[in-house]
Amino acid sequence: MSAPLLHIESSPSLPREADVVVIGGGVVGVFTSYYLARRGLKVALLEKGRVAAEQSSRNWGWCRQQNRDARELPLATKSLDLWERVAQETGEDAGFRRCGLLYLSNDENELAGWAKWRDFARTVGVTTHMLSAEEANERGRATGRKWKGGVFSPTDGTADTSRAVPIAARAIMASGGTVHQQCAARGLELTAGRVSAVVTEAGTIRTKTAVMAGGAWASSFCNQLGIRFPQASVRSSILSLAPGPAGLPDALYAGLVSATRRGNGGYTLAISGRARVDPTPQQFRFSREFLPMFARRWRSLGPGAFEGLRQRHESLAKWRLDAVTPMELNRTLDPRPDMRQIRLTHRRACELVPELQRVEISNVWAGYIDSTPDGIPAIGEVESIPGFILAAGFSGHGFGIGPGAGHMIADIITGSPPIVDPRPYRPERLKMSAWGKVSEF
Repeated sequence: MSAPLLHIESSPSLPREADVVVIGGGVVGVFTSYYLARRGLKVALLEKGRVAAEQSSRNWGWCRQQNRDARELPLATKSLDLWERVAQETGEDAGFRRCGLLYLSNDENELAGWAKWRDFARTVGVTTHMLSAEEANERGRATGRKWKGGVFSPTDGTADTSRAVPIAARAIMASGGTVHQQCAARGLELTAGRVSAVVTEAGTIRTKTAVMAGGAWASSFCNQLGIRFPQASVRSSILSLAPGPAGLPDALYAGLVSATRRGNGGYTLAISGRARVDPTPQQFRFSREFLPMFARRWRSLGPGAFEGLRQRHESLAKWRLDAVTPMELNRTLDPRPDMRQIRLTHRRACELVPELQRVEISNVWAGYIDSTPDGIPAIGEVESIPGFILAAGFSGHGFGIGPGAGHMIADIITGSPPIVDPRPYRPERLKMSAWGKVSEF
């Protein structure tokens, strides 16, 4: 079953031209369009399926600074401020709350790593609190376990994954932009080597600027243009519980399992980092680039099956602009959940909080998390095609930092001072080795 999602209506017609065309209706594409429309630009957002129907509604909903890589932290900090403004700007509640994130552990090495990050966070003005055993046991009393320590990040929070991105997409239309669902972008037209139009299944939009925010589909799209974008995705499986459990924190990481309170009072349960690697042609193509990533995280990853081939989002095939593309044949990446992992997640959660045994599982789903070789997103204009901006490879962090990324992309396009330094995210860095540069968190 797919994750819960608020569906919105599309704009009535496709424009002939636009200042900017954004490809991909996930959190990054939506917030890019949102900030462009608020600045008065004529922006058209294209989504082959439904807004936020892929990973943007299938994640935990965490909006965090805690344990962020130093390269991503500025974007995470700015995003929290932007998340806080969404309700005021749109007049709708996106479910964002600075509820704080609680981490508990009995692993001395893990606690030492968090303490090291706390020391770094102090140097950049981020507040996080290391917890003594007594403090950890008090905050984690719902688990009924004894803990050696933990960490609490009071200014971090969560947003409602079923509503937040669709609400921002509605605000694009309220600000004069257009949103087109069930409308796949097939490719670009170039004039003198730079972007001059985006070709869709419903017609062509003249534009000088196109943003590729297609998530796990981005590398396949770039391949049509002769752009080598190293990207790989892993299949993560999640379950949600019906409302009922009481006493758990709103957002809890406890090593073996993590829990997040949903808007309906139920909880989403997952195992941090645990995923399946489904073999695809694209996985093999970029295997060398991803060796450092897999070397660091191999304990969390397991071999997958043929689900990636069935979904066809990581194909190396070329397609024509006047024929049906793989995106039109598969409107929404909705892979089969790994039921073995689902059962393990549920068992661990019930061991952590026995009360959960009395609560029904309301839903299970899976999603593809796309990553770059260093675990840091690729954001910026592609040097070989002026006017083509890449914004992909968010490595499981896109929901939380989506508003900041969208704001930064809008800054780049409009020539405004960027909300954060965009240089750590430039796509060209991926031409170099990722050894020694893989994100730690």
